Amino acid sequence: MSIAAPEPKANMGEPVARYDAVAKVTGRADYAADVPLANPVYAYLVTSAIAKGRIDGFDLTDAKKVRGLIDIVTHENAERLKEAKLFSNGGYSSTTIQPLKSPDIGHEGQIVAVVLAGNFEAAREAAHRVKVNTTAAAPTATFDSPGTTSARAKGQLAQFKDDPKVGDFAKAFDEAEVKLTASYETPAQHHNAMELFATSCVWDGDRLTIYEPSQYVQGLKNGVAEQLGVNADKVRVINPYVGGAFGSKGSMTPRTAIMASIARRLNRPVKLVATRDQGFTIATYRAETRHEIRIGAGRDGKLTALRHEGAELSSRADAYAVGGTKTTTRLYACPNVDSLVSIVRADRNTPGFMRSPPEVPYMFALESAMDELAVKLNMDPIELRRVNDTMNEPIGGKPYTSRSLMACYDEGATAFGWTKRQAAPKSMTDGDWLIGYGCATACYPTQMAPAAARVRLQRDGRVRVEIAGHEIGNGASTVIGQAAAEKLDVAFENVSVHIGDSDLPPAPVAGGSNSTASTCSAVMMVCDRIRQRLFKALTPNESMVDKAKETVGLGQTPVTQAAKSGRPLDRKKAFDALGVSVVEEYGEWKPEGAPMDSFRAMHQGKMRMVGGAEMKDKIAYAFGAEFVEVRVNRWTHEIRVPRLLGAFAAGHIMNPRTARSQLMGGLIWGMSSALHEATELDERYARYVNDNLADYLVPVNADVPSVEVIMLPERDDQINPAGIKGLGELGNVGTNAAICNAIFHATGQRIRKLPVRLEQLEI
Repeated sequence: MSIAAPEPKANMGEPVARYDAVAKVTGRADYAADVPLANPVYAYLVTSAIAKGRIDGFDLTDAKKVRGLIDIVTHENAERLKEAKLFSNGGYSSTTIQPLKSPDIGHEGQIVAVVLAGNFEAAREAAHRVKVNTTAAAPTATFDSPGTTSARAKGQLAQFKDDPKVGDFAKAFDEAEVKLTASYETPAQHHNAMELFATSCVWDGDRLTIYEPSQYVQGLKNGVAEQLGVNADKVRVINPYVGGAFGSKGSMTPRTAIMASIARRLNRPVKLVATRDQGFTIATYRAETRHEIRIGAGRDGKLTALRHEGAELSSRADAYAVGGTKTTTRLYACPNVDSLVSIVRADRNTPGFMRSPPEVPYMFALESAMDELAVKLNMDPIELRRVNDTMNEPIGGKPYTSRSLMACYDEGATAFGWTKRQAAPKSMTDGDWLIGYGCATACYPTQMAPAAARVRLQRDGRVRVEIAGHEIGNGASTVIGQAAAEKLDVAFENVSVHIGDSDLPPAPVAGGSNSTASTCSAVMMVCDRIRQRLFKALTPNESMVDKAKETVGLGQTPVTQAAKSGRPLDRKKAFDALGVSVVEEYGEWKPEGAPMDSFRAMHQGKMRMVGGAEMKDKIAYAFGAEFVEVRVNRWTHEIRVPRLLGAFAAGHIMNPRTARSQLMGGLIWGMSSALHEATELDERYARYVNDNLADYLVPVNADVPSVEVIMLPERDDQINPAGIKGLGELGNVGTNAAICNAIFHATGQRIRKLPVRLEQLEI
């Protein structure tokens, strides 16, 4: 039996079935709320009915009559927890608004009390009987509401360093042969993952175990420890499966430390499962945005001037912004670029990450404007993008590590039948249906972060991989197992993957499409070390030379080269030479350009993500081209999307099966962001109205008759050892613009405010 290192990286890995498929379809997969607790106390939240004001007091008389009630915790008797710093400013928390700290109310739906009982039904009944006496003030709800404040994002949050610009936009725009100025809007949206926000806390002496759906168990562990004032080594977060998150479970919400504090106070396990409507306000959401795009171009279509100004809503307490201009200002060749991002404050809960946080709203504006420019120029929209394609981003002149954008357009256009498109709006019909074709660019930065892994190889070929990654439904367990199987030349079925536990070697947040690149790079590095140990056991003479070269710093040595090459190894013979039955290695990997404190920060649950436009001398993005067919009924104005097609290039694809699912889901969600999703707001009270799955619109099977995904082979050796760019947040970028572009083609009417509703159409 031999271990042969894999051949040089192929563009596509094996489409093996999901590692966790059987567990999920048979119900054996335990989610956070499924974990049984011994003699638990059930918690139920009471949330504020006002968005701004103060609590004058509580009337708990009726609540205390409920049989089984144990306690009611309010700001009057709650433990004073330590301050929490915002995740996007280098902390752990989704918001700095801390419930149960004072009588002040910062937003509607803020936690004002926690009711505790011996069973769920009693906790719920008592919570509904709690009367909160308040003095309300007039809240500021959203853009244009009285009382908003606005300021430039730069200087307000650490992750937004500057407004990208180059050249002289004003002069170039003034002199442009063709000019376009247009404004666009995107609505607030909520994640609405299937799995609710649940938290169970169990103390064993001074040790705390938390069962909670999390995209970042290491961050949650450290964040809760900081708020409770305990050593992080005393806290453990366990969460092997996440039932959907999309960013909402990437940072610590205030509920977790509150539940841990109550469990410590009662000396009993505490279990909370928040309701669907409570999830709209106790966690984050995608904030509404506004954009103004100004483009100048020559009659040949080449851009000469581009300005993107964006405004984003945030809470009074926190300056949160996604700042997507770092992408839109670098996407196309243009010598004169300007941008500005502003944060508008209102009396709302703090927004946060939602799948492709910057790109979904900002690329909607840019890609809609590009289509409008193509119409002005009487140019095919694909050709407009072709004449402005570039291998160097315009702001700093840095080269893309790889860029297959036009290859995606060419492949996608052929498969979609773009040549059948008649250029004139309203020129394609089928009976009562107006037909429109639209396209748009998809892109997402390639990002990576430090990660650690432990791998154990047994003599019989069984492998155990340990890494505190996260199975959020994206197939993380599968690709991690594949990385180990391929490196160690064992069957995928012989690999066991252990993730979702903060006691395991730390991994980064499952966000920013960095998980596969980061975790697989760490696992591959550790597997190479195992191969190196086995190779040394078989080649003692070469190992002596190896050690000498290491001592004098002569770079890669023969053993190291052999371990990473295709040179076969007899596994059983190597184990016999070592005199062991198990070989185990631990290692910590960090990407090129990661700061010096990366490993220390990794263990502290603090992110040190690099990549995308932030790289020193290059820029790395995954790309795609998306095509849609829209049909609009000329009488009812009903909008249908019978076809969605996306062609994508994202470096090495670890598993085409799981990748296809991610991209397909992204396309569907992108369509949803154009036609379905919007969190409706009663501006009088700054209150969410459609905070349930009956009223918050999401697509069903009938909305997506045909979704086609094309993955182009692409090799990129400049990003990470695995050559992975990441694609989990690629598929839903640009789809909203492609649909609006298709609606214009079908009807001749330009829609610049999402979501598109049939009452907006005037055919």
